[in-house]
Amino acid sequence: MPSEANSRVLSGFLDYLKVEKGLAPLTVSAYATDIGQFSAFLEKHKRSLLNAQRSEVRDFIQELFANSVDGRSVGRKLSALRHLYRYLLLDKHIEHDPTLNIDSPKQWKVLPKSLAHDEVEAVLRGPQRLSGPLAEAISARDRAMLEMFYAGALRVSEIVGVKLEDLKLDLGYVLVRGKGDKERIVPLGKSAQESLALYMKGARTVLAKGRSTPLLFLGRSARKLTRQRVWQMVQAASAGMGRHASPHMLRHSCATHMVENGADLRTVQTILGHSDISTTQVYTHVALDRLKSVYQKHHPRAKAR
Repeated sequence: MPSEANSRVLSGFLDYLKVEKGLAPLTVSAYATDIGQFSAFLEKHKRSLLNAQRSEVRDFIQELFANSVDGRSVGRKLSALRHLYRYLLLDKHIEHDPTLNIDSPKQWKVLPKSLAHDEVEAVLRGPQRLSGPLAEAISARDRAMLEMFYAGALRVSEIVGVKLEDLKLDLGYVLVRGKGDKERIVPLGKSAQESLALYMKGARTVLAKGRSTPLLFLGRSARKLTRQRVWQMVQAASAGMGRHASPHMLRHSCATHMVENGADLRTVQTILGHSDISTTQVYTHVALDRLKSVYQKHHPRAKAR
């Protein structure tokens, strides 16, 4: 149910379309549906049509793509919003048009889903601490893998293939072999180093059961972990927060949080193992939003007097 304020705005705009623009009933109905959807999105975030920001228009479009809405439909919805805000601007209901400089859907890339900081913390706390040598070893392994996923933005295929010799714990990095067998050095933070040290201290030996294997992360009896098993482990670790995470979400959370905290795209590209910077540029809107936020906060003339 739209709020009273949004209902008034929408009603006035639809009257304008019918009376002044002379649009057909079906066309007006399509406008009503598209703008109503944006209105509902805003209300979930405690905003209204009259105070919507450019970032919220972008987030709305991003959500549409994430829900597999096709580009043509997204383009129609964006066009409806452009018409609405042009009308509101001309009638002096607003001072700024939040749809200005929004790329057309053809130019958008879907930003991979990532977790918020507190959600990542919940996942990292997720592995169950069961009693017994084997259960404790599995728990230590899972915690170390989760920390490495988030610290180094590894893919599933990369983490199950990491070898013991690739881990340089004393130097704080791991050598990763990615797509096309390309190697890259990925730094590991203190938390990841501590979890890996704990895993190496005894848990790996318990899982190896005297068998020799070059792999870092082991299944029972030194077996190689399957991709499916790793996915199941991440999903189980995220069950407590009410949202199913995946290994790829941890990878993209690492990249998103780095950009949010000011990392340049070349550094993120290196850590992710992207051969082309254009693949990493899907994260640029995060950097732009942060840039705008920092500017508004720190520039002496950023705010109206």
